[in-house]
Amino acid sequence: MRAFALLLDRLSFSPARNVKLTLLRDYLASAPDPERGWALASLTGDLAFDEAKPSMIRKAVEARMDPQLFALSHDFVGDLAETVALAWPVRPGANTEPELSEVVDTLRSASRREVPQLLERWLDALDADGRWALLKLLTGGLRVGVSARLAKQALADLGGVAVGEIEEVWHGQAPPYQDLFAWLEKRSDKPSADTPARFRPVMLAQALDEAEFPKLAPADYAAEWKWDGIRVQAVIEGGQRRLYSRTGDDVGKSFPDLLAALSFEGVIDGELLILRDGRIGSFSELQQRLNRKTADAALQEKYPAGIRAYDLLLEGSEDLRRLPFLERRRRLEDFIARLKQPRLDLSPLQAFADWDELARLRAAPPPGDAQKAEGLMLKRWDSLYEAGRPKGPWFKWKRDPYLVDAVLMYAQRGHGKRSGFYSDYTFGVWKLDQNGERGLTPVGKAYFGFTDEELLRLDKFVRDNTVERFGPVRAVRADKDFGLVLEVAFEGLQRSPRHKSGVAMRFPRINRIRWDKPAREADEIAALEKILARENETA
Repeated sequence: MRAFALLLDRLSFSPARNVKLTLLRDYLASAPDPERGWALASLTGDLAFDEAKPSMIRKAVEARMDPQLFALSHDFVGDLAETVALAWPVRPGANTEPELSEVVDTLRSASRREVPQLLERWLDALDADGRWALLKLLTGGLRVGVSARLAKQALADLGGVAVGEIEEVWHGQAPPYQDLFAWLEKRSDKPSADTPARFRPVMLAQALDEAEFPKLAPADYAAEWKWDGIRVQAVIEGGQRRLYSRTGDDVGKSFPDLLAALSFEGVIDGELLILRDGRIGSFSELQQRLNRKTADAALQEKYPAGIRAYDLLLEGSEDLRRLPFLERRRRLEDFIARLKQPRLDLSPLQAFADWDELARLRAAPPPGDAQKAEGLMLKRWDSLYEAGRPKGPWFKWKRDPYLVDAVLMYAQRGHGKRSGFYSDYTFGVWKLDQNGERGLTPVGKAYFGFTDEELLRLDKFVRDNTVERFGPVRAVRADKDFGLVLEVAFEGLQRSPRHKSGVAMRFPRINRIRWDKPAREADEIAALEKILARENETA
């Protein structure tokens, strides 16, 4: 457990991607089996303990210390695992520090009644770092800045193979991945990728730098809309049906109606959308279906999910990924036309003669579904379907974001390397209340878009201008005579009865810090209402 705890600690305080990769690779190279396999499973989200709940952890610590004192400590620290790790009153005894594999093996067979006793015994045996790692493992909230994709890249680096090879075999493996490690360390052959209904690594696009246009020939590229949904891979193979996200997570349980409505043998790469009679719904409607373990009949009927197809990776048993996009596209068009399934349609290509014409199309999409697109995709006609983000074949050219000047209202401490800084910011715009008084109403929250140097200045501003405290959250002075203006970029707006302002931003980020701008000159809610009305007019 000590080595795993040290890994998590170093990962949480190492912001650089390459440093994280090195830490992961070195750990996977040095840790024994099955320790490293269980650590990998925890980092990729493939390890869960249903019998261990946060409420159980809270109950255990409140039995050892004053509940009010713990509540105050939790409010100050802002993280349950970190608070318990630091405040846990150890009872001396004959407890021995557990290994990671011991914790996993024991919890997988333990009943809910047994878990509290196991938890207390292990917390007594571990130091603060070990307790923090144990609790993060149990709750699944590691928050150390490592995605499943990054962990797989570390595996690839360990074995000197492409990350696409890892993803090809990943769904045929199970924790603690001993066959996978044996292959990467040249102790056995590569595990078979012939797992029915497996995930195929997704091909991604690079962001388009418009300065690159002179180097690109328009005739070499196809253009299509980048739809505002969730990229998915629909797999029906050998009698099995799967719906994967672009990272390989199986999301089929949230969309049983969609899987049941599809009938083909193959693999389709496309966009998950709300589809009604061939017209797409808003992203806010799709959000009603996302991240749900189940979807009842009423939800399925109200928000019918479908797929707008981009590519065909497998037709029957034939793998098409080594064919050029031009041929795959022709096969896809024929495939969709033969199926004639209402939950599955084709993403149309957009004709253009030159880049200026395409730029005009991007800036002013025609009425209909195109108004809901995030931008355009460019794909070379001769491009093969390659895993990852190869340079050159595919580009994404997103529409320019909306910008609004808002005033900082609240700040919350961050997590991991930012746990000592106020780095999560809630901001608002001006709105008249029922008495005609001008006040701020919250419209969004952002925690990225600024540099480390700017974070230091923001943190100091929050501390110097705090007017109220609510546990880990601080309210800062924000009125017509004083306040910090943040230029916020966002992708879109939607109505939201859960928000006091009545609107919610999509993908907000700090675009610029307006130290120079008086708070009274920030935008009014009317500016957001105009954007929302414009989006609704084109829906």
